[in-house]
Amino acid sequence: MLASSTPDALWSAPSVRLLRPAAVSCSNLGRGRLLDGCTIEVPVGARLLVVAEPEASASTLLRILAGLSRPDRGRIEIAGLTDPSTEGWGRRVAYLGPDPGIHAWMTPREALELAARLLELSPAEAARRTESAMAWARVPPDAADRPVGRGGPPLLQRTGLAAALIAEPEVLLLDEPLRALDAEERSRLLRLPGRRRTVIIASRYPASEAGLATHLAFLRDGRIALLARVDELEAAGLPLSMRGIGALADRRAAAAGTSQGRAAAAR
Repeated sequence: MLASSTPDALWSAPSVRLLRPAAVSCSNLGRGRLLDGCTIEVPVGARLLVVAEPEASASTLLRILAGLSRPDRGRIEIAGLTDPSTEGWGRRVAYLGPDPGIHAWMTPREALELAARLLELSPAEAARRTESAMAWARVPPDAADRPVGRGGPPLLQRTGLAAALIAEPEVLLLDEPLRALDAEERSRLLRLPGRRRTVIIASRYPASEAGLATHLAFLRDGRIALLARVDELEAAGLPLSMRGIGALADRRAAAAGTSQGRAAAAR
């Protein structure tokens, strides 16, 4: 069974839910032409879908949050910490991209054992988490000790997910994850439990993330053009697609402009 560092029973307390502290906070984040003053706050426990024009902006944001790329400017806090090292937010965050970065000759068990050593887990805890993560990712028992290359992309991606989960991360960053799996299985694996676990998914195909995200963020030209609940699209009669998301962003911008114009006229 997957776990998080704070029990769900505690996280469900009314006083804690009322506070809704931020899991991720970015201010004026810049990276070349892909991020230009990106500012966003993601509350603990959110399931956030990030889409972007240009598409690479979403992936860039996640790589920066994972500590795999450095921003040109801006400030980042994860779990209230600004230090991306293992002494800071490093142990609280896990990242899974399109390529898990696992050598084809490694077995799933070897990949997870390596992850456990990097986390400095005790042998008993490493064994517990390894079995739990492989069970969730549905790594077949008969494939656990065979090179991932023999199982092709599906086994590689299942192993990558298991390796990300072994840290029991508070923030899980997913960039186009598990595309080698069929849609139903992919959806099942990404419905991760834990009210305190924050999940951010970067996707070029928002419709494929239906049911996985509660909120969405739309990056346009490197800035947040829309931050909304997913069900607001349906309420507006728009599909969960790049066109629908862009249309909702345009409506919001137009409404904000009209409101500002009325306020100026009133003055």
